[in-house]
Amino acid sequence: MKTLVLGGYGNFGARICRSLAADPHVELLIAGRDIVQAQRLADALDGPAAAVAVDCSAPDLGQTLRALGVGLVIHAAGPFQRQSYGVAVAAARAGVHYVDLADGRRFVCDFPRALHEAFQQAGRVGISGASTVPALSSAVVDRLCAGWQAVDAVDLCIAPAQTAPRGRATMEGVLSYCGERIDVWCGGRWVQAIGWAAPERVEFKRLRPRIGALCDIPDLELFPARYDVRDRVMFRAALEVAATQRALAAMAALRGRGLLKRPARWAGVLNRAAGVFDRLGTSLGGMVVRVEGLDAAGQPVRRSWHVAADHDHGPEIPCMAAIVLARRLAAGEAMLSGAFTAAGRVSLGEFEPEFARWDMATDVVEESLPLAQT
Repeated sequence: MKTLVLGGYGNFGARICRSLAADPHVELLIAGRDIVQAQRLADALDGPAAAVAVDCSAPDLGQTLRALGVGLVIHAAGPFQRQSYGVAVAAARAGVHYVDLADGRRFVCDFPRALHEAFQQAGRVGISGASTVPALSSAVVDRLCAGWQAVDAVDLCIAPAQTAPRGRATMEGVLSYCGERIDVWCGGRWVQAIGWAAPERVEFKRLRPRIGALCDIPDLELFPARYDVRDRVMFRAALEVAATQRALAAMAALRGRGLLKRPARWAGVLNRAAGVFDRLGTSLGGMVVRVEGLDAAGQPVRRSWHVAADHDHGPEIPCMAAIVLARRLAAGEAMLSGAFTAAGRVSLGEFEPEFARWDMATDVVEESLPLAQT
């Protein structure tokens, strides 16, 4: 299958290209506005790949996809928080499968409603959110809660390594909701909390404890209904250097007071400045997912899943779901046509070979409940 990766030489796109280049079922096209960068990556890959100049905002994108004979588009040119569905619409009109790495809440959650009919008519599949959230996060919760009678709470936290490569697009995404009011399912109802404000301590299996703060992601909206969660769903990001975490909390406070209008404008500066703190951090990052509820016997239980990624391999994790889905499509697997979020589209078992490939350690821990719940 001819597979075109938009943003193919970017922080995540390049990782996807490196993984797919050696797949015998994939004919890889590295796409972006800069043909020189695309060609440089194509020349460096172990397998065959071609570089093509593609502007994802071009009005004739659909015609370009048809002319190139593309079968699948992987959209890795974020940030997605402020993007339209232009690439997905072009893919559907061109009769092309579509997968993106979006983690923007509105982008992912509204995707099925906006594009289901278009992909159904095209006889193709469109999948949004094939990234750490909600693709991996839902796979973990599905595994941890299998057979449970009820789910009371889901708490997630991503903890990136300080020295891991950072992209400006990622920085723009996280700053877009810094200081904004975010709808969160808490106490069995929808309440509002402030993005990146009020950091709290988070415990990990193989990482030192960190402080993490609320981020706006699709899981906050998808999981309460998907798992019929009775109490809360929370997602935090925990930076390794506490000073940077507190700096984001300060920015959130300034925005809340109207003193900082658009934090995302500072993405380039902050992305460069973050390197100053690298000597205070490490190459070890990870993620934890904690769930509470009633097990198959109706007993209260709390369980957690952890992944630890050393040697700055953490950024491989957001690419894994898209890689798995691309391989399945390229191998000829039939998928139901239409537009879907990535929640439940990839099993945890499909992620595990990717974890092993990068020497990532995973753990499932049975945790003690607070006395009031036992």
